[in-house]
Amino acid sequence: MNLRKLGNSGIEVPPLCFGGNIFGWTVDEARSFELLDALLDSGLNFIDTADVYSRWAPGNQGGESETIIGNWMKARGNRGHVIVATKVGNDMGDGKKGLSKAYILRAAEDSLRRLQTDVIDLYQSHIDDESTPLEETLEAYDILIKAGKVRAIGASNYSGARLDDALLISEEKELPSYVCVQPEYNLYNREKYETDLEPIVLKYGLGCIPYFALASGFLTGKYRSEADFGKSARGQGMAKYLNERGLRILGALDEVAASHDATPAQVAIAWLIARPSITAPIASATSRQQLDDLIAATRLRLDAAAVSALTAASAWNGGSEQ
Repeated sequence: MNLRKLGNSGIEVPPLCFGGNIFGWTVDEARSFELLDALLDSGLNFIDTADVYSRWAPGNQGGESETIIGNWMKARGNRGHVIVATKVGNDMGDGKKGLSKAYILRAAEDSLRRLQTDVIDLYQSHIDDESTPLEETLEAYDILIKAGKVRAIGASNYSGARLDDALLISEEKELPSYVCVQPEYNLYNREKYETDLEPIVLKYGLGCIPYFALASGFLTGKYRSEADFGKSARGQGMAKYLNERGLRILGALDEVAASHDATPAQVAIAWLIARPSITAPIASATSRQQLDDLIAATRLRLDAAAVSALTAASAWNGGSEQ
């Protein structure tokens, strides 16, 4: 497995990060353990979760994903072989949200307890909190890093302007600096990242671990008409992708997949992996077959012509073909 540097954190990660939002939601603990075992066996030891996963599911309170990951690491005795990324700041209910110093310090202890570990490898601000000064948030991370409870920090769902401000404050105040970003980014959703965040990622040498790598499943090629919407619970959300550009992207994925003996999903992820600013796209799997697809994607090497064809087919506003 070819490892990649996660910004300037000193942490090296595989070219794909497994999304842990499914644990305790669409897969139970037993199936979660099976997927995690296979994941680690393949060399993919980078797992992204959040304290809020999966509060939205009926009967859940949040913390379910972290708890399952923690139970798995304890049962297998493999903590030293796993890179754990989690997040703080999203609404956990009962006023538990935001990025104030007091809340981050409390939430970190909760995540450490659920994960059954002494340290979080990558602790990320899940969503920007404009009501809290950036400096205060960074001061909380400073305390955690100095205490050995966090190795590195990242920012999820930040605008380019706010991220840039945070990086400048880190430098001016000699506080910890975000080493990576986690935005939405895939072959269909390109414009926001490429215009707003990518210049900052490249300027500062940040890592980037984008979510929705497969556009909620659209880029698997599973949804090609309204008749396909019934194939899954999230099928109705595919309508926004079924337009001329979306179908053009699927066509390009089909062509490249055929020429590389791969699936459209593998190709879509491989395109992300090949992007210069991307460290490791985040993707999930709820079955061994889906997981094998992700593993295969990390081994797929697209030639320059294939990358160019996909980039051109997914150009937004007829302008971004780079």
